Amino acid sequence: MYGCFAQQRAEYSGDAPRRPIAGYSVMLTVYAVGFAGVAGIARITHRPAPRMGSGDLALMAITTCKISRALAKDPVTSPIRMPFTRFEDVTAASELHEEVRASGMEHAVGELVSCPFCLSSWVASGLLAGYTFSPGTTRAVMTTCTAVAGSGFLQYAYTTAQQRSMPAEKR
Repeated sequence: MYGCFAQQRAEYSGDAPRRPIAGYSVMLTVYAVGFAGVAGIARITHRPAPRMGSGDLALMAITTCKISRALAKDPVTSPIRMPFTRFEDVTAASELHEEVRASGMEHAVGELVSCPFCLSSWVASGLLAGYTFSPGTTRAVMTTCTAVAGSGFLQYAYTTAQQRSMPAEKR
């Protein structure tokens, strides 16, 4: 069985065996087991499946974006990424560009923790679990994160408006 997997992995990677397929497989398994575990606990404790209205869904989408971006790009969260990434540059206000280092499982984790798109599934699932077991607290967290995301957007809009109103020679 493993030999077949190794052959498929070699065929998948072509000339660039960069992708740590085994590491990805482990991470997918952890995600699936975690998700199934939360669903099982919800069932055992007779928690109904959450039914979100459009407002809560919007809060969840914005919160997922904000938390995923903060975990993957924020300088303050760089200690989480540091074992798996290497600092390259500052790419935007309060955002870092980091390169994934190592290989195998460490590389797979590095790709997860440095990619807001990759993290979003994990974050959204965590929020859904929170919403299942403690909807009031989770809604408060989502409201706070949405306010922070909105504030960030307004900060950028204000700065852009301010720069556009300056004479060209002072920019």
